[in-house]
Amino acid sequence: MPTDGNPLDPLLDHLQRSSTLHRSEAERVVMEVMAWFSEDASAFVRRRHRELQRRGTPNAEAYAQIAAELAARPVAGPSLSVRQVRRVIYG
Repeated sequence: MPTDGNPLDPLLDHLQRSSTLHRSEAERVVMEVMAWFSEDASAFVRRRHRELQRRGTPNAEAYAQIAAELAARPVAGPSLSVRQVRRVIYG
């Protein structure tokens, strides 16, 4: 199969071989995942805080959860303390 030099081709080939996804579906999934993880730390903190607020999570618990989630992301953002998380949200 000729390649157009797309650095994602090996990943897309793997997804096609290992799943029922067609090439266009694999491309869409990969682009969605890349967009999801390209979110910078500040945007992630603000988004997660809004989501946790909607669920009724108390702020102190939300700050700790956000800090832990940020550190555990596949491409981890900077390590933020609870205080730094609060500053991103309200700063």
